[in-house]
Amino acid sequence: MNKGRLEAFSDGVLAIIITIMVLELKVPHGNELKDLQPLIPKVLSYLLSFIYIGIYWNNHHHMMHTVKVVNGRILWANLHLLFWLSLVPFSTGWVGENHFSQTPLALYGINLLMAAIAYFILQNIIIQSHGADSVLAKAVGDDVKGKLSPILYLFAILSSWYLPWLAGIIYIIVALMWLIPDKRIEKKLQ
Repeated sequence: MNKGRLEAFSDGVLAIIITIMVLELKVPHGNELKDLQPLIPKVLSYLLSFIYIGIYWNNHHHMMHTVKVVNGRILWANLHLLFWLSLVPFSTGWVGENHFSQTPLALYGINLLMAAIAYFILQNIIIQSHGADSVLAKAVGDDVKGKLSPILYLFAILSSWYLPWLAGIIYIIVALMWLIPDKRIEKKLQ
């Protein structure tokens, strides 16, 4: 199968995810700035989730540049990733609607953790399919960020029950960690 079809489908799903998230931001009744105040938690959760979806889109895009042949295992692993990412609008909405309270914050972390695991599985299936000396295998190397992220998510999930503010900070730290441009794949492709 041509990888272009997989990329186009994934891009479309990610675009729909972002669209669904923004549609959850309801226009307030009133024409004063103070009328926007109740939306602040929703906007903040949307912003964080938009960044996460953007990170996944960017990393997925780079990873797909290393793929030569798409097989059934890669297709299913990619769908697995898209499944967890498709739940981000729900967990984002719940967090924003409930002002970053404990249970929604924990579920948000579980959603992020499962997406990270799904991405790791997809990455490893691509490496298995293309060999240990493939471009992706060489580019990923030790993958410190990829191994550290799930640990931080687990810590944040546990923290959400006792210190919800700390869980929120950890989710932001992980996002910032991934926002730093990762040139590993680009360097290996050049």
